[in-house]
Amino acid sequence: MKFEMKMKTPFLLARVGVGLLLLLFASCQKEELPVPAHDAGNVITSTVNMESNYKWQIFFDLKTNTMVSKNLKTAWDIAFEATSDGYRVILNSSKAMYAANTGNTNFTVVTDTVGFGNIKKFDAPSGASDSTAIGDWRSSNKIYIIDRGYSETGAHQGFRKIQFQSVDANKYTIRFAELNGNGDTSIEINKDSTYNFTFLSFTTKSTAIIEPPKADWDIVFTQYLEALSTPYLVTGVLINRYGTSALMDSLKTFSQITYSDVLSYTLSSKLTAIGYKWKKYDYSTSTFIIYPQMNYIIKNSEGIYYKLHFIDFYDTSGNKGNPKWEQQQL
Repeated sequence: MKFEMKMKTPFLLARVGVGLLLLLFASCQKEELPVPAHDAGNVITSTVNMESNYKWQIFFDLKTNTMVSKNLKTAWDIAFEATSDGYRVILNSSKAMYAANTGNTNFTVVTDTVGFGNIKKFDAPSGASDSTAIGDWRSSNKIYIIDRGYSETGAHQGFRKIQFQSVDANKYTIRFAELNGNGDTSIEINKDSTYNFTFLSFTTKSTAIIEPPKADWDIVFTQYLEALSTPYLVTGVLINRYGTSALMDSLKTFSQITYSDVLSYTLSSKLTAIGYKWKKYDYSTSTFIIYPQMNYIIKNSEGIYYKLHFIDFYDTSGNKGNPKWEQQQL
């Protein structure tokens, strides 16, 4: 009897040990986490009217499916980063604007555009903070020449010279004038962090509200300079640089893309993540061809995902400049 007990005990312990190991192993296994139930919104068809000469910049909010604001593209020239630590200055790319650092600190000496064409720059359409035409001006006090670009009718807007004198948490101090010295103006540009930028018009010599508050919109329909074989003015869609990102997917149809797909996407914060390539100009027919198979996934500053694809660029009368699209909240 004693012998039998000695033989069974190790065997029983072994079985118990294996069972405990299996239980421990099972408890360590990570369960697959399913995508939480997510009700998609309705498919909505929307359109905006930039007019055939693309004179309007139109800011749109996907969540409310509304045009938040619009402005003539000639309503502003340059814009100033509005955060407390901001210092960057951007050009109105929709007018094909350029800037050049003259290397001179004497405001009155700069009177012409000799050599401007060799050193002029435009802002990178991606919105990269280190690729602006003006750049980091804070320690140079140099004079810049600004080419104000063109109106929607093709009229040149002239040149200005400008000196960015100082910046702090609340404001910028600048001086600008025509090249001959006329209209010499010194002003302060106040910051407001509820906006991405504070905008300035050389025409009115004052600031203007152009973009809506940065949390109120997702995309803007506008012209902008794109770096092709030569800088070229294109018409497309830029995303809000405040927490918005996007990418294009042409592998799935619009109807096939679901919320679970966003887990495998890597979205881009480049302003041109949507851009202009959802259409192409057909020279044989003198019309734009739309690519509805180019689907765009957009994530806004609230973390809400949308899918969007364009289905037209003309209104019912055949006028261009009327982007039409389908969108759905995922």
